[in-house]
Amino acid sequence: MAIKTVTIYTDGACSGNPGPGGWGAILRYGRFEKELSGGEAQTTNNRMELTGVITALEALKEPCAVELYSDSKYVIDALSKGWAKGWRERGWVKADKKPALNSDLWARLLELCEYHRVSLHWVKGHADNPYNNRCDELAVAQSQKYKLLGK
Repeated sequence: MAIKTVTIYTDGACSGNPGPGGWGAILRYGRFEKELSGGEAQTTNNRMELTGVITALEALKEPCAVELYSDSKYVIDALSKGWAKGWRERGWVKADKKPALNSDLWARLLELCEYHRVSLHWVKGHADNPYNNRCDELAVAQSQKYKLLGK
């Protein structure tokens, strides 16, 4: 049986950094499309970028070939350039001997990238990609929800 190819778009947003944050994701397989989103009352933009990718990958019920699109250089570069694997190998310490931030999320994301076959694509944020723009809308809406709740 052939492995399914799924296209995923993700984005994260934060009102203040740290502050109320949100993430959005769109999963596409054939003619099927699913939107996911969520947020946290007190977080950072990078944590929301990572959470969007993790949640989208966790939504897949079997190993898939994933075409992942994100406007986060933090996520794309750390994965594509091997930085995150290096941090894990050094006990979540960066090359400059400082602790790697968000190691809990990076550990989960690296596991998911080993389960799925993930191809990474950076897209320019707030530009002409309708899926990235929709993910931004989802993320900002979640961020605003937490901001309005005042939590």
